[in-house]
Amino acid sequence: MVLGKKRGVLRYLCAALIGAFVLNACSGGASAGNSAGVSLPQSGSGSGGSSTYIQHVVIAIQENRSFDDFFATFPGADGTTYGEMKNPSGSGDVEVPLTEVNLIDPCDWGHSYKGFVSDYDGGKMDGFGNEGGGPKCPGKAATQVYQYVNPQQLAPDWDIAQQYVLADHMFQTQGSGSFTAHQDLIAGATIINAPTDTKSLVDFPSTIPWGCDAPKGTKTSLLVNLGTKLRDEYHKGPFPCLTYDTMQTLLDAKGVSWKYYSPPEPHGTGEYWNAFDAIQAVREGPEWKTNIASTNQFFTDISAGNLPSVSWIVPDNADSDHPATPSDTGPSWIASIVNAVGQSSYWDSTAIIVVWDDWGGFYDHVPPPLRDNWGGLGFRVPMMVISPYAREAYPSQPGYISHTQYEFGSILKFIENIWGLGSLGTTDVRATSIVDCFDFTQSPRPFTTIPSTYSKSYFLHRAPSYKPVDTE
Repeated sequence: MVLGKKRGVLRYLCAALIGAFVLNACSGGASAGNSAGVSLPQSGSGSGGSSTYIQHVVIAIQENRSFDDFFATFPGADGTTYGEMKNPSGSGDVEVPLTEVNLIDPCDWGHSYKGFVSDYDGGKMDGFGNEGGGPKCPGKAATQVYQYVNPQQLAPDWDIAQQYVLADHMFQTQGSGSFTAHQDLIAGATIINAPTDTKSLVDFPSTIPWGCDAPKGTKTSLLVNLGTKLRDEYHKGPFPCLTYDTMQTLLDAKGVSWKYYSPPEPHGTGEYWNAFDAIQAVREGPEWKTNIASTNQFFTDISAGNLPSVSWIVPDNADSDHPATPSDTGPSWIASIVNAVGQSSYWDSTAIIVVWDDWGGFYDHVPPPLRDNWGGLGFRVPMMVISPYAREAYPSQPGYISHTQYEFGSILKFIENIWGLGSLGTTDVRATSIVDCFDFTQSPRPFTTIPSTYSKSYFLHRAPSYKPVDTE
C-alpha cells in the first residue's frame, strides 16, 4: 500500500473505530443500519399517510464534485491529500499531493463513461490525469484534477456537515455524467429493456434539450451487457422520451404529493435540467403543469405552506458548483435551501438531502465497492443529511459522519419506506437506506441559521442565467 492510500485509510479506520465505540456505548451495541436501534417508522396505512417524524423530503442536487474534492480534509472523514497517478513515462504510478484550489475552476473536466473506466483503471484509481478539460483547458489534466477546494470557500457546506450528517461513502449509481445521474435520482437506474435488463442509458443524448423536447432523430447512448463485458454504444440508443417507472409512478399511486423544481427555460421546455422532461408520462401529461416548477418557486411554496411531501430541487447554472462556472454562489445556495426550511414551520418534519450528481473528473481515492451490469457503481460524491432528527456523533454532540455504503437508490429507498410506496425494483432493492443517518429517539433539535455570503434574497432577485447546468 502506498503512502497516500495509507493516510486516507488510517484516517478512516480511526474514525470508524471511534464511531463504533461511541455507537456501542450509546445504543447498547445496536447495528449501524438501524439508527441506534430504532427503525424508521413506516406509514401507518400504507396509502399515502406520512411517517410520525418525517413528512417532507427535499433533495437538493449539485454538480460534478468528488468527495475528496470537497471534503478531503474534513476531520474524521475518509479523505486524503495524496493520490495515485499513472507515471507519464509509463512505468507504474506516482504519488501526487492534492493541491488546495479555489472553488471557481476554469476547466470543465471530462466525466463520461469512458473517462470513468480510464479513471478507475480496474480499481487502481490512477487514471484521472488522462481526463480532458475542454476548450479552455486543452490536453490531459495530469495533476490538475488532483485537488481539493479551500474549505473556507465551502464554509456553508462545512458548517452543515459539522452540525448534521456527512456521508463519506455515497457512490454514484453509474460511472457516467449528469444526464443519467439525474435520472438515477428519480428512477434508481436507466435500464430500458426490462425484464432482460441488459441495456441501460449512459452519458448524454446527441442533441439538446435532453428529453421529450429534443429534436427528431436525437439519440441516447447505451451500455449493453454482453455477459462478460459491457459494450459502449455511443449515440445508438432510443430517443430520450422514456417510459420506465420513476418515483412519480409510486408517489402518484399512493397519493403522495411531489414536485420537481428546476431552472426556468425561456422556451418553456425542460431543457437540460429537469429529469422529468425525459419521462413521457410526465412531460406529455397534466403533471408537467402542476408538479414541475421553477427553482425559486421552492421558496414561495414554503412561505405559502405548500411544500409537497417529496421535492427535488436543481439550481441555476451559477449556483451549481459546476467547474468552469465563474461563480462561488453554490454553497450559499445550499444554505438558502436549508435556512428556508429551518426557519419555517416545516423544520420539525423535514429531511433535507444534499447530494452532488457525479464526480466531475476530479480525483477520489476510494474505488467503487461493486461492479454491476449497468456501469456502476460510480465514484464517490458528497452527501449531507439535514434534519432535526439528524444523527449526532454522540448524545448532544452535533455532527455525525456516516461511513455506510450508499448509492442514489439509498435515497429513493428511504422515501419508499416512509410512505410505504413499494419498490421501483431497480437499484433501490440492493441499496442500503439512509435511515441510519437519523436518530428518532433524540428530541428534535432547534434550527440554527447557516451563515452564508449570499442570502436567499440574492437568489430570489437575481435574473436567471438560462444556461444549462451541465452539457455532459
